[in-house]
Amino acid sequence: MINSIFNQMASSFQAGSIDKSVSYYFTIDDSKKTVYLDPQSCRIEEGKTTETADCVCKTSAEFFAQIWNDGYRPGLKDFLAGAIKSNKPEALKTFLVAFGKDA
Repeated sequence: MINSIFNQMASSFQAGSIDKSVSYYFTIDDSKKTVYLDPQSCRIEEGKTTETADCVCKTSAEFFAQIWNDGYRPGLKDFLAGAIKSNKPEALKTFLVAFGKDA
């Protein structure tokens, strides 16, 4: 499920939707992905390919699929309960916008 989402991500990237380069490192259950975005492109790599990702996010495959496929947007209670963890929750909104998702 998660690999399918990430495999389709590049084709849904919205060029011009962000104004600076940013990197994301995701741990979703046993899957690890690094995503590099800039104003014109998106690159997705297997594993952790940077030591200094701008945003780190850890969650379950089920929760990520709810966010990506169902439009669920995590709130404070989700972060406090540990359903999703991130060093920069606000950067996750930028990530969604970059792929044409409502933040």
